[in-house]
Amino acid sequence: MNSQFFEPLEEYCQVMARQAKMAAAGLATVSGKQKNEWLKLSAIYIRQRIITIMSANTQDLTAASDYNLSAAQVDRLRLTPERLSGIADSLEEIALLPDPVGRIISSTVRPNGLEAQKVRVPLGVIFFIYESRPNVTVDSAALCIKSGNAVILRGGKEALHSSSALVKILSEAALEVGLPPHAVQMVQTTDRQAVGEFLRMPEFIDVCIPRGGKGLIQRVVSEAKMPVLKHFDGNCHVYVDESADIQMATEILINAKCQRMGVCNAAESLVIHRRVRESGFSEIMLALQRNGIEILGDAETCQYFSEARPASEQDFYTEYSGPKISCKIVGSLEEAITHINHYSSGHTEAIITQNLNAAREFAARVDSSAIMINTSTRFNDGGELGLGAEIGISTDKFHARGPCGLEELTSYKYVVYGNGQIRE
Repeated sequence: MNSQFFEPLEEYCQVMARQAKMAAAGLATVSGKQKNEWLKLSAIYIRQRIITIMSANTQDLTAASDYNLSAAQVDRLRLTPERLSGIADSLEEIALLPDPVGRIISSTVRPNGLEAQKVRVPLGVIFFIYESRPNVTVDSAALCIKSGNAVILRGGKEALHSSSALVKILSEAALEVGLPPHAVQMVQTTDRQAVGEFLRMPEFIDVCIPRGGKGLIQRVVSEAKMPVLKHFDGNCHVYVDESADIQMATEILINAKCQRMGVCNAAESLVIHRRVRESGFSEIMLALQRNGIEILGDAETCQYFSEARPASEQDFYTEYSGPKISCKIVGSLEEAITHINHYSSGHTEAIITQNLNAAREFAARVDSSAIMINTSTRFNDGGELGLGAEIGISTDKFHARGPCGLEELTSYKYVVYGNGQIRE
């Protein structure tokens, strides 16, 4: 689709934003029961219309070569009956989660009799920009509506047919259960100027959440007139400490790197203590090689594993999203922490160690949204951490950090009850 169908573009975007603002006002008072009915009905419709959705997905997959998508990107784009069933399952799981809206966070009674309550409330209207993953379309809409927010979805052009088919189902279900019209909207133009139009509408949009490449994030941060909750790069590290169990370390590393390479919580960089080089270094390197991973190492890595290629400075910053990993050998926990904090994108880091003190120091000093101790970076995920789905993994420190589920899509207000008190 092209913006020529919606000229003038500014008017098209403004109408959509105004509609979202009106929907957000209505959603603020929608009951949790009604929102859960929408989630369950949407799950039913997705299961019933698998053929229709996959037909739309086939259009996107056919065009994938036109967009020069990598194998990992095509995999993220592809929908199967099993993946669609998983998407429907996710909707039902979100329906089972407690509704955060209206929850009293704290309550105090002042000496003058006033009762001050801190109450959780929706953010309002969320403008969500994301990559070509159709499942993200459903997860993000579900989380936004369950947390009382209207959402404007701007997915990647590569998944436009798939996402549009899914949003049509979500909108049908919303009308049937009586949710406000336009609670979920999808931008149908692929014109990049539309993003700029929405970013200049703080009077209608309360927060923008960009999820994608560095260029997109930088553009949004530079142009947005409203707060931005960033889902930045996933340059995730696995540090194999000198006391690590080598078999455990190898299994965790292979899972973190190879289980699904195109996702943001996949490992991209390996840091190994020098003493491991004397015990299990070759075992770890050969395991990576058997799984088709190209190793880009520092001088010491290349010296002791001849099939590694020399890494550039930029390689240690890179999120590969594919069969490459950078490798650095260090002489101490201190050196490992320094290296990781310097090159990390602040997403997820793991330490493999049998030394509890080393694990605690790593957790305290490494500055990322999630620290994994003797487990895979792949567990930094809303579903795996009990949040249901997630709209992204924030590498910010304010207002939310790590997987952003229902609570992270809310704020709070103070509600004060009195019986005639006036301030002296």
